[in-house]
Amino acid sequence: MFPVDKLILLAAVLLLVGILSSKLSARIGLPVLVLFLVIGMLAGESGIGGIAFDNPEGAHALGTLALAIILFDGGLQTPTSSIRAVWKPASLLATFGVLVTALITGAAAAYILGLPLLEGLLLGAIVGSTDAAAVFSLLRNAGIHINKRLKSTLEIESASNDPMAIFLTVGLLEVLVNGMQPGVGLLELFVMQMGVGAVVGLGIGWLSVKLINRIHLVASGLYPVLVAACGFLSFGVSANLGGSGFLAIFLTGVFIGNHRIAFQRSTFLFHDGLAWLSQIVMFVVLGLLINPLSLLDVWLEGLAIAAVLILVARPLAVAPVLKLFGFNVREISLVSWVGLRGSVPIILAIFPLMFGLEGAELIFNVVFFVVLISASIQGTTLPLVARRLKLTEKPPALPAASLEITALEEVDADIVEYTLSEHPRAAGRRLSQMALPDTTVVAMITRGKEVIPPRGSTELHPRDHLFVVLRPETRPFVDCVFSDAPDKVSSDFSDQPLRLKGSTTLGDLAHSYGFMIREQDEMTLDALLRAKLPVPLSAGDTLALEGMTLTVEGVLGERVTTVALTVAASSEHAS
Repeated sequence: MFPVDKLILLAAVLLLVGILSSKLSARIGLPVLVLFLVIGMLAGESGIGGIAFDNPEGAHALGTLALAIILFDGGLQTPTSSIRAVWKPASLLATFGVLVTALITGAAAAYILGLPLLEGLLLGAIVGSTDAAAVFSLLRNAGIHINKRLKSTLEIESASNDPMAIFLTVGLLEVLVNGMQPGVGLLELFVMQMGVGAVVGLGIGWLSVKLINRIHLVASGLYPVLVAACGFLSFGVSANLGGSGFLAIFLTGVFIGNHRIAFQRSTFLFHDGLAWLSQIVMFVVLGLLINPLSLLDVWLEGLAIAAVLILVARPLAVAPVLKLFGFNVREISLVSWVGLRGSVPIILAIFPLMFGLEGAELIFNVVFFVVLISASIQGTTLPLVARRLKLTEKPPALPAASLEITALEEVDADIVEYTLSEHPRAAGRRLSQMALPDTTVVAMITRGKEVIPPRGSTELHPRDHLFVVLRPETRPFVDCVFSDAPDKVSSDFSDQPLRLKGSTTLGDLAHSYGFMIREQDEMTLDALLRAKLPVPLSAGDTLALEGMTLTVEGVLGERVTTVALTVAASSEHAS
C-alpha cells in the first residue's frame, strides 16, 4: 500500500465525519467551525487520531486557499442591492471598526499577557476581523430571520473586513521583525492592499462575465470550473501586484454573481458545495495544528482577552458607526454580539510563526482559545439574543423545491423544474389562476407516472412536477407563486416590475403574491384600469395605488393586454 492510499482513506473519513457533523451543528446550534476544529484536535497527535501535523506553512497555504473559495462563494451570493443599501456602515465597520477593535483588544492583551505594547497590538489585529464563513453559515443555516438591512450589514462587513485585519497584522510584523517605520510605510501598504485589490477584483470580474458568456465550451460541467478559475485568477493577480487577494476575489464573485451567465444556477450550486468542502478542510487542518493541552496553559488569559473583545472592544467599535446611520439600540446590540471570530484569526496567528517572532507560539495558542470561546458562546446564543432583542421576523415564503435543468445560452431564459410541496399555495387551483408573469410558460406537468399537458383548466395538486420556461428576472415571482406558505408574501422580489396579463383577476393576484387591492376579487386588472383612469387607455398610462403602481404596457383595441406592477419599497401590499 502506498502512503497516498492511506492519505486518501484518512481524508475521506475526516470529510465524512465533518459533513455528518454539520447536521449535528444544526441540531444543537453550535457553529460548524467549532465542531470541525474539535474534530481536527481529536484527530491530531495529542488526540485519539494520533495524526502528526506540524507544518504552519502548509496550514497557512491550505487556509488561504479555502478562505479564498469561501469569500468567492459569498460574493457570488451577495446581491448588489444589498451592497448598495448598506455599503457605508459595512465599509466603516470593515475598516474603522477593525482598527478600534484591534487597538482596545491589543492594549488589554499586552497588559494581561505582560507583552510589549506592539506585540499586544499584533494579537489585537489578528483577532480584529469577524469571520465570513462563520457569519454566512450562522445567518443562513441557524433558522433565524432578521431584517434584510441588518443581515446584509453583518454579511458584507464579515466578507470585507479581512483585508484590514491582514494589513494590520502584516504591517505590525514588518515593524516588529523587519524594522519598517510606522506611518508612511503603513499608509502605502494600506493603499496598495485596498486599491489594487478593488481594481483587480472589479476588472477581472468584468472580463470574466464577457468570457463566460461568449465562450462555447464542449461540456456544461466546465462552466463552474471556468468561474472558479476566474476567481483564482483575480486572487493571484492582486496578491502578486501587492494588493489584497481576498478583497479582489470577493469583488470578482460579486460582479459575476450579479450578472447573467450561462448555467448560472448549477454554477452557484457547485461553488456552494466547494465552499462547504473548504470549510471542513480548513477547520480540520487548523485543528490538527494545535495541541489541546497547550490551551490549558493560557485558558485564564484567553478568557480575559475574549471577554474584553466580546464585551468591550466590539461594542465600542460598532456603536458609533451604526448610530451614525440610524440603527437603533437593539440593532446595534445584535451587531455587537455577532462578532464571531473564526478561521481568519487562526490563519493570521500562523504569520508570527512564519516570521520567526519570539513568543509567536503564545500568541497562536491565545488566539485559538479566543476563537473557540467567541464561536462557541456567540454562535450558540445568537438565536436567543435575536429573539430577546425582538429582532426576529417571520420566515419568508419558501419556494417549492426547484431544479434548474439548463440555462439557455442563446436565449435569455431558463428551464426550471418545480416540485410542489405537501401544502403549496397553488394546490387545488387552476393553472389559469396562478397569475404567472406574462413571459412565463408552463411547458409540462408530471403527476406520478402521468404526463399532463398544461392547459388553463389544469388543476394543480401537491407533489406535482412543473417544467417552467421563465426569464431570469421573473424567478423570484415564480418562486413565490409555487411556494408553500399561502399566508406569507415574499419580501425579496427583484427590482424588476411584475408584468401580468390584463385578464389577471385581483383575487388571483392576492392569492399568488399577497398584493391586496380593495376591489372585488373577480375584477380584472384591465377592468380596474379602465374604471380608474380616463379612457381610451394607451401604453404608459399609470395608476398609483398605496404601496404599488400599475402601468399599462400593452393595449389591443380598448382592452389592456399587459400590465406592469411595481412594488414600492417597504410596501405592506395593501391599498
